Amino acid sequence: METKCQCCCAHTHTSPQSKEKEQSMIRKIGAPVLSGIFLILGIIFQHQEWGWFSHPVVEFCWFLLGFLPVGLPVMREAWEGILRKDWFNEFSLMALASLGAFYIGEYPEALAVMLLYTLGEMLQDKAVNQATRNIRGLLDVRPERVDVYRENTLRTVSPRDVNVGETIEVKPGERVPLDGTLQNPQAVFDTSALTGESMPRNVSAGGDVLAGMIVSGQAVRILVTKPYDHSTLARILNLVQDAAERKAPAELFIRRFARIYTPIVVLLAVLIVALPALVAAVHPGFDYVFNDWLYRGLVFLVISCPCALIISIPLGYFGGIGAASRMGILFKGSNYLDAITRVNAIVFDKTGTLTTGSFSVTSIQAAGLPEDELLRLVLSVEKKSTHPVAQAVARFAAERGVEPLEVTTLNELAGYGLEAEVGSRKALVGNIRLLKDRKISVPEELTDCVATVVVCAVDGRYAGCLLLSDTLKEDATDAIKKLKALKIDNIQMLSGDKQEIVDIFAAELGIDKAYGDLLPEDKAVHLEQLNSAPDVSVAFVGDGMNDAPVLALSDVGIAMGGLGSDAAIESADVVIQTDQPSRVATAISIGRATRRIVMQNIIGAITVKILVLIAGAFGFATLWAAVFADVGVALLVVLNSVRILGKKF
Repeated sequence: METKCQCCCAHTHTSPQSKEKEQSMIRKIGAPVLSGIFLILGIIFQHQEWGWFSHPVVEFCWFLLGFLPVGLPVMREAWEGILRKDWFNEFSLMALASLGAFYIGEYPEALAVMLLYTLGEMLQDKAVNQATRNIRGLLDVRPERVDVYRENTLRTVSPRDVNVGETIEVKPGERVPLDGTLQNPQAVFDTSALTGESMPRNVSAGGDVLAGMIVSGQAVRILVTKPYDHSTLARILNLVQDAAERKAPAELFIRRFARIYTPIVVLLAVLIVALPALVAAVHPGFDYVFNDWLYRGLVFLVISCPCALIISIPLGYFGGIGAASRMGILFKGSNYLDAITRVNAIVFDKTGTLTTGSFSVTSIQAAGLPEDELLRLVLSVEKKSTHPVAQAVARFAAERGVEPLEVTTLNELAGYGLEAEVGSRKALVGNIRLLKDRKISVPEELTDCVATVVVCAVDGRYAGCLLLSDTLKEDATDAIKKLKALKIDNIQMLSGDKQEIVDIFAAELGIDKAYGDLLPEDKAVHLEQLNSAPDVSVAFVGDGMNDAPVLALSDVGIAMGGLGSDAAIESADVVIQTDQPSRVATAISIGRATRRIVMQNIIGAITVKILVLIAGAFGFATLWAAVFADVGVALLVVLNSVRILGKKF
């Protein structure tokens, strides 16, 4: 019985936060409903010309009572703005307009200004909040509960309570809540939450499994390697949410514009009232009625409110960031979303960007020692490297059953290779430039070889080489075609590989300018020269790890981040999680579409406001029309801003 009571209590109990939220919602809706009743009844009473209501004091008090529920909050905001020396904001404009309407005896319109403004703000807030929730909802797919093994039993807890080193179980169809390594022999995952595509990804035992992946086929066990707040998906969500802090030029402009624009329209409203009085003083025949011109000035004030622009523009950029995130493209700020629209030159790194980077050893040539001994030396030096070539050597050695030796010292020579002591021998492993730099001769045919060559020297003598090959990514050719379709013709490729290899890939891709034999500093110099050209805006596309200096030098740095590349996310302005070069064109298309929507908002809102301002100044628009126009424009630009989420790219 006791358990049942507790259960019932759990279902019927309402938290203090929920009660407070509910009460706040009732107050929020109740105020305009009450004011609306007073307005409608007041207009009916006026129309019926009931005796008791025709008394000026009664009429004034009635509409004042209706005004207070919606007017006081706005008046309070206006007063707080004045205390902050923010004299000209939407609250002060509405307060001035409604008080002015009371002054000239237009009580229904005074109440209507505040009521319609309050309703409009509620609708705008609802639209903005819903749009923001939709955008975040598309991204935030983290499960709220997870099964974790503790004391040999499965316990359901919050992912935040799972520690690194614990094992979790995720059932088929569920999303992985935390980063970890697979404990099952094999598993298949849908990576759509991270890459924007539902292509299955096969992971073997010990392979990385990332938060946001969906389990296919069978339940899997995952050893957690990162806490909840440091998971790949959490980092992505933080990036998207923090992007709002990096403002695009249009956002910064509209805020500066509003600070200048609002005082100007207040001054113009004053002039609308004052100038005719001056004309009447000079020309007695001019019929000047103060209340009529004050009314026109009040209409001018209401329609001049810039809140529609201030709301819609950042929402437009946030929508663009959300749309890009759905496609597996992460913009680190709306400023980069804006900057990518100006890009007219794109420079690609070759290996790992346009090519798969999955090298395979095609042959091994030993000189003076057995092949397996040469392979063992190269493997010993390269085993800790994450470079695709080193990983290819490790795979090849594993296939042949070759184990590495102990390395006592290891020194990386940027752009050349590695120098190490393996036992009593000094080994050099890297490219041909490394051996030539140390005055070690290599066979002449290696210099002319088109394949990627890893050479090895032992104790100052050439010991042999490994020949490797790379392949283009499936969509690499399509990526170049799409960029050219976007009228970007200045496309270049940079690589540390030999010029002959680079030329072969460039011809296959349709890239006219391709440069090989480049060290990291050579790439930086090349990009600086390209940047110095007038009217050139450069985007560099690289793997985000080896190309950090060049990414930083470009106007927009785009990293092929893969699934969870920390270095890529740190160094680039834009991260393409799918590792697909064709998404560069998608990113540019999304940037351009976002900019079009933002410009439509700016031009459309300002145009409508100017037209109604002119109509109000000449007496063709009423306060009712002004409020309807202001609210209508605000809602239209909000809806236009979120339209990008439904577009296909």
